[in-house]
Amino acid sequence: MTETGLTTGDFTEEAEPFRLFSQWLEDATASEPNDPNALALATVDTDGMPDVRMVLLKGVDERGFVFYTNFESAKGEEILSSMKAAMCFHWKSLRRQVRIRGEVEQVSDAEADEYYASRPRGSRIGAWASRQSRPLESRFALEKAVAEYTAKYAIGEIPRPPHWSGFRIIPQSIEFWHDRPFRLHDRIKFTRSEDSWAKTRLYP
Repeated sequence: MTETGLTTGDFTEEAEPFRLFSQWLEDATASEPNDPNALALATVDTDGMPDVRMVLLKGVDERGFVFYTNFESAKGEEILSSMKAAMCFHWKSLRRQVRIRGEVEQVSDAEADEYYASRPRGSRIGAWASRQSRPLESRFALEKAVAEYTAKYAIGEIPRPPHWSGFRIIPQSIEFWHDRPFRLHDRIKFTRSEDSWAKTRLYP
């Protein structure tokens, strides 16, 4: 049993990281007060200066971990420059953390279109109105842009902006951390080796 009463078994015996991640995300969905799919996304700029911000995971399977953004934003430009990134999930209610590092690829147009179409209409308008990460002269300027695009797309479907799509982190390593008494935590690291995963237990 975990601190929250959820039964998860001995995660250190798991041989495949995606199955374990899905199990932990399911536990977090039941225990976290909001946004169990929130993660810290780390990138670097062209000077090698690191950047980190919170985003939401929107898909995961054996290909990798997917999130969506404006490609002209700071994170979009930084990822497009290096095509590498890292992410960290921390579920405080479960005292668990997952760290992921890897190469990045763009999702297909079909995947981006499907997810964009599933968003609330206001969010789709916002993707057009916001020049993400760039200076904003006033709140009124943003509200004006929202009003203009709302009028432009008052009827019918709202197309996906050409600068808005998704990234998939293809993990090279996935580390699972679980809090234990006296800071003697469990840490298990999975490292990709061609088409299989090697598992290593780490000192806490």
